[in-house]
Amino acid sequence: DEVEYEIDALEFSNVIAQTARQLIFQKIREAEREAVAQKYIEQKGEIIHGKVSRIERGGRVIISMGNSEAALEPREQIAFEKLQPGEHVRVLLLDLSTESRGPQLIVSRTHPEFLIKLVEAEVPEVYDGIIEVVAAAREPGRRAKVAVFTNDSDVDPVGACVGMRGSRVQAIVSELCGERIDVIEWTEELEDFIANALAPAEIIEIDLNIEKSSADIKIASDQLSLAIGKQGQNVRLASKLTGIMINVRAWDPTIEDRIGEPDPSEDEEPQK
Repeated sequence: DEVEYEIDALEFSNVIAQTARQLIFQKIREAEREAVAQKYIEQKGEIIHGKVSRIERGGRVIISMGNSEAALEPREQIAFEKLQPGEHVRVLLLDLSTESRGPQLIVSRTHPEFLIKLVEAEVPEVYDGIIEVVAAAREPGRRAKVAVFTNDSDVDPVGACVGMRGSRVQAIVSELCGERIDVIEWTEELEDFIANALAPAEIIEIDLNIEKSSADIKIASDQLSLAIGKQGQNVRLASKLTGIMINVRAWDPTIEDRIGEPDPSEDEEPQK
């Protein structure tokens, strides 16, 4: 708005005029910061878009968001991802800090919620609420697990998230620098959920201890490597996803069947 007053300039000295000018601009900047803060505080926990402005010493990436900046710390960056100045990027808004130079956004590309929001953006059924993403666990840039659920018996939640020939999940994989994503079905039965989380390994038996939030799982010896995964990724992510400490041990049916059987050598008559 503009308000006009007729003022006799002779009544004011240069010092007073300069002070008034600084005060006016200060109030304008404060109003702009408040407007920016209000805009982004409503988007907390959502994906926002920006452009890489500069990369600071130590690997901190500054992303321009119009009138504000976002700080992508090294710990919030996907391993091996090399962002370049001028590159457009999507990030999850974690928090907002108010500084003297203006509001600064704290963002992440490694948070599990970032993966959930990407699934929501790529899968219309999730966006519409037909399918719910219950939980997600990640080792950023390497592997992730997403648990999905639906009350609609006509909808396959896993198939809908994966898409035709993996088209939907592949778009997310590309965004996350090749991070391998396992989509599994969530179920209220915790034992079944754990079994789904450890797929593709086939489980023989689960001994679940709810009080200790742990599970001892028996798996055929030839399935053990599938259950554990490369460098323990599969079982580690399954534990994060289910909230249960999973202990896996191999089981060989040929050995188990022989336990308790008499030793044939004991029945032999001593040689004379």
